[in-house]
Amino acid sequence: MSRPCCQGITPDDPRFAELDAFIRDGHAAPRFLIAVLHRAQELFGYLPEEVQSHIAKALHVPPSEVYGVVTFYNYFTLKPVGKFPINVCMGTACYVQGAGRVLAQFEQELGIKPGEMTPDGLFSLEVCRCIGACGLAPVATIAGEVYGKLTEATAKKLIAEFRAQAAAEPGQAEAVGVATGGEPA
Repeated sequence: MSRPCCQGITPDDPRFAELDAFIRDGHAAPRFLIAVLHRAQELFGYLPEEVQSHIAKALHVPPSEVYGVVTFYNYFTLKPVGKFPINVCMGTACYVQGAGRVLAQFEQELGIKPGEMTPDGLFSLEVCRCIGACGLAPVATIAGEVYGKLTEATAKKLIAEFRAQAAAEPGQAEAVGVATGGEPA
């Protein structure tokens, strides 16, 4: 699963119309707040204040309630995420099996630390606690897919593969080439 990267959301953004259509399609009550937040995050990639305010108004709930739900659940994010968000599991099993080395390799390959996004918007990096795949430790998720038995070499290879995938998409080759110097890692 990949997510669109977005920044600079304005009130006339067409994604608000898509979100409104979802709300009108049987999700217009406060009890659907979490479902609406999921849809909004799918559309925008994250839940900035503008989107939260829009949802609060549409569902007739206080903005503080929307913010409270967004900040309670780890799934929701207030910051933009890359097209390929990476979450490195730092649970006990993964940590013991070398997740710290895998995380360091991702940091080196991407030039970012956890909580950051690459300048080209392709990758964001996070750490998380156990994702329930301890038998595959160390694991990470990339764009929603689980990758297990990771090593520094496989982490480097995965970044190269995702960069190549992004470069092969129409309209992405120039942006990726500028951001990476033209060559996949």
